[in-house]
Amino acid sequence: MADADAAADRNGGGGDDDATRVDHLMDGLRAFGANYTEFTRRFATWLGLHSTDAAALVEILYAEDQGTPLSPARLSERVSLSSGATAILLKRLEQAGHIVRTRESTDRRVVTLRSSPDIRPRAEAFFGPYAERMAEAMSAYSPQEIQRFEDFIGRLRSTMDDLLADEYRDGGPTA
Repeated sequence: MADADAAADRNGGGGDDDATRVDHLMDGLRAFGANYTEFTRRFATWLGLHSTDAAALVEILYAEDQGTPLSPARLSERVSLSSGATAILLKRLEQAGHIVRTRESTDRRVVTLRSSPDIRPRAEAFFGPYAERMAEAMSAYSPQEIQRFEDFIGRLRSTMDDLLADEYRDGGPTA
């Protein structure tokens, strides 16, 4: 908690009150992450998939929605699996009719992962209520507040990325 108190003091805060707010915020972020994990688990159950397969499918769908479809190597990074385990997972998703592998690059060795035409409507049916509720919740905030939230989440994400790449790159904190 000393770090939270120091951060509160740097920001002109009131020490314990700010530390309590930071604790509540971190607890809320942790709980949201846990709920999102549970949501993905229920998506897996709904589709009759293993939770890792569903998480990979969600990553493929999300990347497509963002206009940046994934390669198997990038998916492997996103779901923290070895290339071999990812290849087995992709075979299962392909055999189930949930994804297709395409060769869209001028370099024909590059494989692009796409959702199948059949899975997209099912994913939209499942995630539609989620998207609607999240949009409704966020509509209570001004564009400036949303920008501050984006900045805040971006900073938290880059901090976590840095920790994983540096102190935790070998699985745990370095001495």
